[in-house]
Amino acid sequence: MKKEGKNSAKTILSLQYFIYFGVLGVYLPYFNLYCYHLGFSGFEIGILSSIKTVTIATFPLMWSVIADRFQIRRLIYILCNVISTAVWAFYFITVDFRLMLVVGIVYGIFHAPLISFLEAFAMDVLGKEKKKYGHIRVWGSINFIIIVMAAGWLIDLFSVRIILFLIFVGSLLLALLSVKVPKAVIKEKSSFKEGLRIFSEKRLVVFLISAFLMLVSHGAYYGFFSIHLERLGFGNAFIGFAWALASISEILVMIKSDSIFRRFSIGKVLAFSFAVAAVRWFLLAFAETRFAILLLQLLHAATYGSFHIASVLYIDRLMPGKAKTFGQAVNNSVTYGLGISVGFLVTGYFFEKIGSPGLFVISGFAAFFAWLLFILFSQRLRRAR
Repeated sequence: MKKEGKNSAKTILSLQYFIYFGVLGVYLPYFNLYCYHLGFSGFEIGILSSIKTVTIATFPLMWSVIADRFQIRRLIYILCNVISTAVWAFYFITVDFRLMLVVGIVYGIFHAPLISFLEAFAMDVLGKEKKKYGHIRVWGSINFIIIVMAAGWLIDLFSVRIILFLIFVGSLLLALLSVKVPKAVIKEKSSFKEGLRIFSEKRLVVFLISAFLMLVSHGAYYGFFSIHLERLGFGNAFIGFAWALASISEILVMIKSDSIFRRFSIGKVLAFSFAVAAVRWFLLAFAETRFAILLLQLLHAATYGSFHIASVLYIDRLMPGKAKTFGQAVNNSVTYGLGISVGFLVTGYFFEKIGSPGLFVISGFAAFFAWLLFILFSQRLRRAR
């Protein structure tokens, strides 16, 4: 790819991340809050949250196999954007739990593969500059900050129902601009078996188990952090600022990703991220002041920022060129799909039994075991070498 074309492709992908995470900046902090104001129980909120992540655990694999096999990643990405946007509109006409559950399932089927496809596009475009991935991804974090703060202000000004409108508008914009995404540069077709063969490697299996536990530990945060803050007496403006501060902290990691991974190995960055997550959740269980909560939000730089970049790079390094989409889909399925789903279900079930502080203690143990498993295997691997 020529330099001019490569720079243009980077700009397009940066814009895609910008809009995608802008939508996420409304969905993650506020959609569960919307459901809470509809009168749904903690378990019902956990189910609605887990449905979306269950689809992330399953359907990206299907879409990625088709995309790699027939080299139609771009076409699938465009279609999934358009269809998921249309399906979201059905939330405007119902507040019934069962109907919202159906809408969530259908929406998830088509929305689920978007991020793993974006990651694969980014790895293709960057080529030998993969460690600069954070320079593209950072635009998503920037818009997440802008939107999460603006949405909190708009909710206070209008009502929680504006959440649905904001997500729809952002999704529509992403769908309209998805046609600008560059074509993949895959030279060989892949088969499902070729993609699976790499998963016989123990280091990849251990990583996926650890990453799964890491995202299980995030279930309480993504599912109930906003509700937790509201129960502590904080308003939507502070809730939005707390989420935004977490994203601000990850921006520096994104910008400095090239320098970080030149100095530290991917394995060391992953181990550090697991350890920080355990500390963050344990302390959050007892934090009640504005200062303590905001201070802990800064740790998002490691628990999401460095962890996410290291995960993408780790998978890209191990997967063969003709199965890159499949590799990123598996990574997202195991972590942001299956891991978050289990986290949502467990925390949703225990929310009304032990409260949100108890949920963060459970999260701390999940992250601790992720760190322990990864560290023990890494040490064993070094001794074997």
